[in-house]
Amino acid sequence: MSQALAQYKIEDFIAQVTLNNPPMNPLTTEAKVALGEVFQELEEQSDKVRAVVLSGGGEKAFAAGADIKAFLELTPETALPRLEKSHQIFSLVENYRWPVIAAIHGFCLGGGLELALCCDIRYASADAVLGFPEVNLSIFPGNGGMARGLHFLGLGRFKELVYTGRRISAAEAYEYGLVEKVVPREELMDEALGLARSIAKRGPLGVAGAKKVINQTRDLAVAEALSVEARNWSELADTEDMKEGARAFVEKRKPLYHCR
Repeated sequence: MSQALAQYKIEDFIAQVTLNNPPMNPLTTEAKVALGEVFQELEEQSDKVRAVVLSGGGEKAFAAGADIKAFLELTPETALPRLEKSHQIFSLVENYRWPVIAAIHGFCLGGGLELALCCDIRYASADAVLGFPEVNLSIFPGNGGMARGLHFLGLGRFKELVYTGRRISAAEAYEYGLVEKVVPREELMDEALGLARSIAKRGPLGVAGAKKVINQTRDLAVAEALSVEARNWSELADTEDMKEGARAFVEKRKPLYHCR
């Protein structure tokens, strides 16, 4: 196990996952493996979780890129399986059953930004710096950034950031739609945890179902997406939680959900 590089704790249905290689929390091969192991364990404990907050340890960074020294030894034959493994690990984050909130402070660059884009929601501290600097090494974002970036940015804006490698402030990231909220550094974790707690109070099967449908339909034509949406919604009609939610609404009381 490589969990020293990525740690987690679960409290009151909120999992706090921390990248633990300060000061910059680089996404080395070992760090990504550790992150994957954490999310595999969280999958096994999903009955104890309703939301996740993902952050970087230390004061300087959420995650600032990759292990650049390792690039010197890469060949096309070794680079491809390395990237495929990264894609698998990042997909564990993206497709985890419950919403994942990125709490971004300091530097969030390269692979760090690609990881943040795997999360459902991104809150950033006012001092955060984001960007895709890969072209400075004569490469481009390869950990899913090219595939996911267009879900957040217009084509021209995305090309501008990738082609120039320009770093942007948290305020610009908010303007561009890369993050959902910007707060002072000292308030970041409270805000992210507050959002997680708010989500955790909702009907859990509805939240999980919504995430599943959003992830499955975002690249589909409307007709196909409607079919996926209707099928998944219909499956909820047979759950105790749906009946409890409706009953509680009629009886004007708070629902008591059991995730079944």
